Amino acid sequence: MLKKYLYVFFIAMVPLIELRGAIPVAQAFKVSDPEFNMVLAYVVIAVGNMLPVPFIFFFARRILEWGADKKVIGGFFRFCLEKGHKGGEKLKNTAGPGLYYALMIFVGIPLPGTGAWTGTLAASILDMDFKKSIIAVMCGVALAGCIMAVISFLVAAGVTAAV
Repeated sequence: MLKKYLYVFFIAMVPLIELRGAIPVAQAFKVSDPEFNMVLAYVVIAVGNMLPVPFIFFFARRILEWGADKKVIGGFFRFCLEKGHKGGEKLKNTAGPGLYYALMIFVGIPLPGTGAWTGTLAASILDMDFKKSIIAVMCGVALAGCIMAVISFLVAAGVTAAV
């Protein structure tokens, strides 16, 4: 049983997949094993999704800036920095004083590229306040988790009803 929780924990840490992929996997575990605790799985997944966030906030931009002038990786790193800066400035201008709410909603929309990794990187590039950014990202992760839990439950219920 521990292996299943560790499995979803590590899935939640993977960029682009994050919580959006871990919750459906946990739901599949629940369907195949009624003993699997979804509440515990949700907590494990949220912790796994949030664990990389401080490292991303403090180090990702520095690594991208360091690699921007390197021969092999420079183009990709510059692309990431430019895209993050351009998107961040657009978000800043659009959201105005509601920037942290916009960050929360951005992270909370369960689509590829809108998770905790991307939101935290944008907050870092924009030099947003660490504590407020982490709270916004955490709330966004909770929102995305609720949305994915409902979708996964409905899909699992439909699949089991069809069988």
